[in-house]
Amino acid sequence: MTRADLVLPPTDQQTPTAVALRPPDEQSLDDALAEMHLLQEQFGYVVVVHPATLETAYARRLHTVRAILESDRIALVESALPPLGIAVLARQLRQLSVCDFSAGVVAAAARLLAHYIHAGALLASVTRLDRVPVDLKTHARSWVPGSQFGVVTGPTPQLVRVGGDARLTGPEYATRLTLARGQLQSDWVTETLAPSWRVGGVQEAALPADSPGWWGTSRLVEFAAHLPDVSVIHQLVSSVRRERCNWCGMELIGDRCCFCGAPLTPRENRAVAAIGDGARPARRP
Repeated sequence: MTRADLVLPPTDQQTPTAVALRPPDEQSLDDALAEMHLLQEQFGYVVVVHPATLETAYARRLHTVRAILESDRIALVESALPPLGIAVLARQLRQLSVCDFSAGVVAAAARLLAHYIHAGALLASVTRLDRVPVDLKTHARSWVPGSQFGVVTGPTPQLVRVGGDARLTGPEYATRLTLARGQLQSDWVTETLAPSWRVGGVQEAALPADSPGWWGTSRLVEFAAHLPDVSVIHQLVSSVRRERCNWCGMELIGDRCCFCGAPLTPRENRAVAAIGDGARPARRP
């Protein structure tokens, strides 16, 4: 991980922890190279999950380290999820890392699993929100004292005013909810959203440092509904066809290798179903 606060506590005794890399202003290039080399020697392969909004200097450092080491055992996995969603995704990959999957499949699973994370937040204002479309009427309502808004960025963007008739549409399969509280004092996520989504449990975590900037306000409660346990995640990943990268030989799912970046050939692309097709958790009864 690229931030220590994106490393969530494990949900069981089998889930390993993650290494939090340090940004360029906290670590020299020589130290970064030594650390990455040690991780490769210790674990064999390294999967670095980082946000799409990562600082340019930090992203450049990651690519520089991989290039200097001339390694095909380092995967840089970018995610457009909000900060708490990325933390949840990284924990799921940690769970998969101790299963019977190769490193290539674990890294490629990030793209698949992101489709099953309903990431959002309760916000006191949407005046600076640029992650989902916000119309002028909703912007105006942000100036009304006491207004609150429920937002979901994916899989389908949603925005509703809390207290109105509109509701956030949740997942159609069993999930758990992880939430992180900012400076907004509200129990709406636990008392209203969680029951309406019929989540199987709620876990609280510390708010990632990047969350206020990502959502445009510090007055928020961030949340992410996700697949409940490793057995479900394992079944989902196992249901997707696996291929072999033509360039580096890594096993993968999807249409691109996360370690060398090579796409599958056009013939293989036609043969492989799009990620998510035919790989759905069971709907609620």
